[in-house]
Amino acid sequence: MTAGSEWWRSAVIYQVYPRSFADSNGDGIGDMDGIRERLPALKSLGIDAVWLSPFYTSPQNDAGYDVANYIDVDPLFGTLADFDRMLEQAHELGLRVIVDLVPNHSSSEHAWFKEALASPEGSPERARYLFRDGKGENGELPPNNWQSVFGGPAWSRITNPDGTPGQWYLHLFDSTQPDFDWTNPWVREQFRDILRFWLDRGVDGFRVDVAHGLAKVDGLPDWTPPVGVGSMGGDVPEDQVSPFFGQPGVHEIYRDWHEIFAKYDGDRVLCAEAWVEPLSKLAEWVRPDEMHQAFNFTYLTTGWSAADVRHVIDDSIASFAAVGAPSTWVLSNHDVVRHASRLALTAENPQGEGIGPKSKGLPDPVVGLRRARAASTLMLALPGSAYVYQGEELGLPEVIDLPDSARQDPTWFRTNHERYGRDGCRVPIPWEAGKPAYGFNETGESWLPQPSDWDQFARDTQAGDPDSTLELYRTALRLRREHNLGTGTLEWAAGNEGNVVSFRVNDVTVVTNFGTEPAALPAGELLLSSAPLTETAAGEAALAPEATVWARTA
Repeated sequence: MTAGSEWWRSAVIYQVYPRSFADSNGDGIGDMDGIRERLPALKSLGIDAVWLSPFYTSPQNDAGYDVANYIDVDPLFGTLADFDRMLEQAHELGLRVIVDLVPNHSSSEHAWFKEALASPEGSPERARYLFRDGKGENGELPPNNWQSVFGGPAWSRITNPDGTPGQWYLHLFDSTQPDFDWTNPWVREQFRDILRFWLDRGVDGFRVDVAHGLAKVDGLPDWTPPVGVGSMGGDVPEDQVSPFFGQPGVHEIYRDWHEIFAKYDGDRVLCAEAWVEPLSKLAEWVRPDEMHQAFNFTYLTTGWSAADVRHVIDDSIASFAAVGAPSTWVLSNHDVVRHASRLALTAENPQGEGIGPKSKGLPDPVVGLRRARAASTLMLALPGSAYVYQGEELGLPEVIDLPDSARQDPTWFRTNHERYGRDGCRVPIPWEAGKPAYGFNETGESWLPQPSDWDQFARDTQAGDPDSTLELYRTALRLRREHNLGTGTLEWAAGNEGNVVSFRVNDVTVVTNFGTEPAALPAGELLLSSAPLTETAAGEAALAPEATVWARTA
């Protein structure tokens, strides 16, 4: 493949959250066979690749992001043989498969950590993780003041085999997720082997969890983040550098991984989950000898504003192009409020907090879906690679009214129920109206309860309905391919001002109306509209408020 024409530069990649996608055995948790059986539906949607969130052996304290064995499938999801069959089926359908990798931390149930606990201070086993002596007269205070992403202290103290209090270990996330010490050559070699294990099985790449968190500042100094910033550190002001997110030491790790990938055919891809701003700094993660893609969380977190969207599109394309990388575009994933709800929130909602019945500024679902359809239609026309989160093609909103007793996100517990966390975007998706669990399985079991009104969102309800969100996505993805929008060049078009965003890619002009009044339609043949057209006061056809259209122009 010629450099610059790799598949991932323009791919549409669909995120599967395995436990909530499709359940083949009726236990209420999705699995590999469920994924395999539903792959034809994803092929018909028009995507290019599937990214699977973690399915590895895990006690599931953080829905699989606490890995106890990186080279096996958790029995909840099946077996390695089931994974292989799923991968084979995907490849037969022409779909590539990307898997999650969680290198910042393991589960506390991992054999490596258990060996560290059973070994003395200063041992090679302890050196795999970030163990430190505590402060205070008897080491009774944490080594520093860092707080966990999920709330509460980022340190836990162990008890020695003889029953006495011992050292403390760092966990930027839950206490069951101890951080690795990436200055240790032993850790680096283990992950080289993990990469090769899955690459040898035929996976097409990795999405790297917390890719900006592996390196910590020497000495682990105290640091208090500014009030109100997101939990993953992406919006920390430039003059206040986090000592554990976005440190330059991560780059040599990914250069090493890049060399491993270069030995495999098929243009395998590394995509960074790196909450880093500004975009010019994020672009450092995708320099030519490092990773290939980085999630554009700056774009995801941009509000419903024409001026802000114009700015982030310009900034994204310029920043990534400066290092020869494609921009990525994403609106939803398993960690954020679904954009069919988020875009209609009327109060601040920092990343990671989620929304629930007592949240301020709860969304109007009609406004949320209308804006989500417009935003998705805009996004899918942008050059580069786009990510779609399972269920967004159905217009699924965030599930707000989950019973407190059903919530499982560590954030909910570690903040004493002050933050709702991410369960609302992780509810199993609906396939068939009127079926148990909406076709998620045949038993009606569901690890998180599904709303009672989801028949309207079920895939079979929407299939064939030209006004449905599912058919909007199918049409957009078909036109994206036909007009080569993913590999095109964006040019701002006439009328790109005020509440209107207007641009052209190849022979398609895209116009989004962020305002409350009708806007002028672009010239040419109308290809796609996220909402029915409206009329001006003079009776002329016009673009409705909070809507996007595509038109073919000469």
